[in-house]
Amino acid sequence: MAHAKRLIGRKFDDPSIQHDLKHWPFTVFSDGGKPKIRVAYKGETKTFYPEEISSMVLSKMKETAEAYLGRTVTDAVVTVPACFNGSQRQATKDAGTIAGLNVLRIMNESTAAAIAYGLDEKEGERNVLIFDLGGGAFNISILALEDGIFEVKSTVGHPHLGGEDFDNRMVDHFVQEFKRKFKKDMSQNKQALSRLRRACERAKCALSSSIQTTIELDSFFEGTDFFTSITRACFEEINADLFRSTMEPVEIALRDAKLDKSSIHEIVLVGGSTRIPKIQSFLVNFFKGKEVKKSINPDEAVAYGAAIQAAILHGDKNEKVQDVLLVDVTPLSLGILGDGGVMTTLIKRSTKIPYWQAKTFTTHYDNQPSLFIEIYEGERFMAKDNHLLGRFELSGIPPARQGVPQIEVTFGINANGILKVSAMDKSTGREKQITIAKNEGGLSEEEIERMVKDAEKYKEEDDAQRGRVAAMNSFESFVFSMKDIVEDEEMDNILKWYKYTILLKYNESLKWLDGNQMAEEEEFKHKRTEVERLCNPILTIMKMYQEATGTGVAVIIRRKEAAS
Repeated sequence: MAHAKRLIGRKFDDPSIQHDLKHWPFTVFSDGGKPKIRVAYKGETKTFYPEEISSMVLSKMKETAEAYLGRTVTDAVVTVPACFNGSQRQATKDAGTIAGLNVLRIMNESTAAAIAYGLDEKEGERNVLIFDLGGGAFNISILALEDGIFEVKSTVGHPHLGGEDFDNRMVDHFVQEFKRKFKKDMSQNKQALSRLRRACERAKCALSSSIQTTIELDSFFEGTDFFTSITRACFEEINADLFRSTMEPVEIALRDAKLDKSSIHEIVLVGGSTRIPKIQSFLVNFFKGKEVKKSINPDEAVAYGAAIQAAILHGDKNEKVQDVLLVDVTPLSLGILGDGGVMTTLIKRSTKIPYWQAKTFTTHYDNQPSLFIEIYEGERFMAKDNHLLGRFELSGIPPARQGVPQIEVTFGINANGILKVSAMDKSTGREKQITIAKNEGGLSEEEIERMVKDAEKYKEEDDAQRGRVAAMNSFESFVFSMKDIVEDEEMDNILKWYKYTILLKYNESLKWLDGNQMAEEEEFKHKRTEVERLCNPILTIMKMYQEATGTGVAVIIRRKEAAS
C-alpha cells in the first residue's frame, strides 16, 4: 500500500518516482504520462494504475468490515497524508469509488490520529503535537484540544520519508555486503531484491526491541546462501541523516502554529516507524525531556480516528461522538498570478477549512475582452517560484476603460482539501470555474516540502522582489495619474501645450515600462524621480492656472493627491 501511495495522483516523470524505481520489486512504466505498475500474477503479466492497487486494498477492508458487522458497507472516510495535494486526494477518492465505496470525507491521517487520542481526554485545553511517521510519508500536525473541539493549528508534511526509506538503506547496505563477500551483484534481480526487502523489514522491526538481529536467506542468488547480522547501532548509522531530518518539520509546524516547545502539552506517536528507539530519542531530546505519549496503538490510531469521523458524519447519537468538532487546515497558500508577476494570495497556509475567499480584480488595458486566471500554490513571493495548479480564461468582458470592469475571483476549498476557483464579471454575470482536484499536473510531495524550505531560504531574495514590484507599481500608477489629469474634458485651450508635453512623457514612460519589467527597485525609483522632475512643475502651473480660472483640473489634481 505504501508503494501505491507514493505513486497515486502523480506523473511518471516525477523525480521521487524515478528515485524509487530501483528499489521496487515490480516494474513501473509510463502510460500517457501516468505511472502504471506491471506485475506477474499466476503466470500472467498484469498492469494496474495506482488507483486500482489502492482500490484493491480498500475492497479487502470493505469485505473485512462487512464480515464483522454482518451487513453491507457502502460509506467510508478515507485518510491520506496531510501533504497530499488536490490531485492526490482526488485520485484517492477515485480509488474508493472503484472499490464500491461512497467516500464521505478525505481526511488527514495526523488529524484522524488526534481524534483517536483526544476522544477520551477531557482535561481542559491542551496543545497536542501528532508525530506521524508511517511507511511512506511523514507528517506533523499541531492541534488545540478543548471540550471535544479539535482545532488544527498547523500541518507540515515531509513528502518522502518513512519506513520504506529506512528499508531501502538496509537493502543497499546488504547488497554491497553481498557483493563484497561473494563478488556477485544481485542489484538487478527483482526476485532476490524482493526477498531481501522483506527480510530487512523484519529486521528493522526486530531492532526496535533488540540490539542485534540476523538475516538468513537460503539460495538467495545464483544458489548462494546469505547469512548475516545487523546491530541497532549499524541500523541507526546508515539512517542517521534520515532520522535527524524528522526534526525540521517539527520546527516549521511550531512556527506556523505560533507556539514554542514549552507550549506543547502532549506528543503523540502515530505510525509503525515511531517505534524506532532513535526516533523517540531525537524527539524527547528536542522537547528537552518531555516524554512521548504511547497510550494509543500507533498502527491503529488513524483508522480509529477515521471511524469516529465517519460516525459523526452519519449522525451517531453516542454522547462522546456528538461532542466532537473538527477544524482542519490547508497545508499551502493558494492564490493567482497578480500584477508584476507576484502571487496574490487568497487563502493562506494553515487556514481553517472548509473556507472560501473572494477578491475583485480588473482589466489591465482599455477594452480588454478577457481575463486570464492562473492559479498557484506555495509560499514564494513571485508566482513563477510557486507551483502552477491550473489556468482558465474568462471571456466576453464588455468594452470598457482599463480598471472599470469588476471581476470577482472566488477560491473555495472544501473539507476534503479540494479547491474550486471561479471568476465572474459583475456587470454581465458571466462566470467560468475550474476544479483543481482534476488537475493532471498536481503538485508533487517533494515540491510541497521544497516550497516551504525555499520560502525561508530565499526570504531575502523575496524581500528584494517585493520592493522592486512595489516601486514598479508606484511608478506605473503615477504615469497613469498624469494622463487622467490632462485628459479632463474641462481642460482650457491655453493649457494645450502643457497637455502635449505631459502626454509625450506619458507615452515615453509606458514604453520604458514595457521594456524594463525586470528592472531593479532603484531603477524604477530613479525613473520616477526623472519624470516627476519634468512633469511636476508643469502640473503645478496647470493647477495654479485652473484654480485662478475656476476650471476643473485643480479639482482632479486634489482628488489624485488625496488618493495617493
